[in-house]
Amino acid sequence: MQHNVHWTIKHFNELTALEHHHIIALRTAIFVVEQDCPYQEVDHKDLHSYHVWGTREDKVVAVIRIVEPGISYPEISLGRVAVAKDYRGTNVSNELMTQSIAFVEEKLGKQAIRISAQEHLQRFYHRFNFKTVSTMYLEDDIPHVEMLRD
Repeated sequence: MQHNVHWTIKHFNELTALEHHHIIALRTAIFVVEQDCPYQEVDHKDLHSYHVWGTREDKVVAVIRIVEPGISYPEISLGRVAVAKDYRGTNVSNELMTQSIAFVEEKLGKQAIRISAQEHLQRFYHRFNFKTVSTMYLEDDIPHVEMLRD
């Protein structure tokens, strides 16, 4: 199944209200509703992030945020990685990570990237040269590990 996703990357300051709305809508649908996890989805970190999103037929199907160093961690970090249910198991999540890492390397300079990954997704992130650097911890009652890409 060919997906033909169009990718966009903008800093928060460049987003339109509508773009931010669509990004937040997808994240909330997945992290709050689907994962049945009440937590503060909208936070100050969005203000200090580049937002990467993929659209298909005017629908946002995948998002990630690239958080500036010194906000979540000393390093740049990736977070709020979300892919719409209908697009899981396709290549969209790989494209999302590839686009994001390439943007960091080309526009922000080669540097370490840290993530807080849901524990069951470690194999996925290993494909992008992230290494597990912590023991399991609970974040919003979901098992996570810190992973670092040097």
